[in-house]
Amino acid sequence: MGKPICVTGAGTISAIGINKEQTLASLLSKKSGIGPLRYLNTEHKEFPVGEVKLSNEEMASMLGIQPGIPQTRTSLMGMLALKEALAEANVGIEMLHDIGFISGTTVGGMDQSEQHYIDFLENDKYNQYIATHDCGACSEMIADYFGGFAFVSTISTACSSAANAIISAANLIRSGEAEIVVAGGCECLTKFHLNGFNSLMILDTKPCRPFDATRKGLNLGEGAAYIVLESAESARNRGVTPIAMLLGYGNACDAYHQTASSPTGEGAYMAMAEAIADAGMKACEVDYINAHGTGTENNDLSEGNAILRLFGSNVPPVSSTKSFTGHTTSASGAIEAVICILALQNQFLPVNLNWSHPINKNGAIIPVTDSRPLRRLNAVLCNSFGFGGNDSSLLFTKSC
Repeated sequence: MGKPICVTGAGTISAIGINKEQTLASLLSKKSGIGPLRYLNTEHKEFPVGEVKLSNEEMASMLGIQPGIPQTRTSLMGMLALKEALAEANVGIEMLHDIGFISGTTVGGMDQSEQHYIDFLENDKYNQYIATHDCGACSEMIADYFGGFAFVSTISTACSSAANAIISAANLIRSGEAEIVVAGGCECLTKFHLNGFNSLMILDTKPCRPFDATRKGLNLGEGAAYIVLESAESARNRGVTPIAMLLGYGNACDAYHQTASSPTGEGAYMAMAEAIADAGMKACEVDYINAHGTGTENNDLSEGNAILRLFGSNVPPVSSTKSFTGHTTSASGAIEAVICILALQNQFLPVNLNWSHPINKNGAIIPVTDSRPLRRLNAVLCNSFGFGGNDSSLLFTKSC
């Protein structure tokens, strides 16, 4: 059992809100953010997505960034989420030289690269965006906006990136290498994203239906979220009250396939079991599972098998909030972690939208459609699974 980590601040932006207040309102009113494409310039208009309802120019204006300064959509969303998290944790700019920053992303600045690729080849008009392409550049742009951190690191493990950023931050705090680390992830929609998932034939042309027998695939989304993690001693010394505790976490890789989950859900099972053991808890003490729940044929049965194997006949309420936000890929672990924290703070179950037909197979999960909890929420498990079988689980509890 490891030392619990305090969460003293959180910020998020996604298709269901540009801050935590809007996100909570959407969750409670069961309002999805998935709809027709608006901002991404692509011919594939048949796919609904969970876009953040702001243009790049609008986000830059909100952040006070002057026109003409190179920015990526990924970094702009990250700045907005991080700003909210730092404010709630009462972390001032003058403190950042002692604080670490770990961010998860995979596409980085791909949105600008694919938009200006022909110009890169033919002229120098948009060459400033070449330097914003890689994943690390987005993290550095976010850090530079706030004036810098003690250290900046970027993690890219596909759809478990943000969760693994949180795990890395927690490990640094537990080992005594850092007192405060801000961690999470950010990811914008790109043609690279859309075309790639379309080539895998796992995109749905209708709103996604995780754990439903009629599911046809996922809806892509975008967004960012960060949480401020610190040791209990640091929180006490600063006089801040934790909003939640990160009590345990687990990461495993079953290496079953480049993109598919193993039928038995081995990696998912190991990650969840490790998180619960790390928290010093038993499976029966988990009150809610925020599933990875992509709405694909493969994932939902694989994850269901893992949950049934671990929890047996005592499966707690389960839901996928990707039916609200779309699959925000590398940012999903952080966005859903914030949703879990909101559930703990406000004592409600995030429902699984669009579900109506039970899966008549082994591994079938009946997800939550009623937001009223059966018992008080004290511990919630947040699953985040990436390509290659890189699977992570985070276990959050109410603050002491």
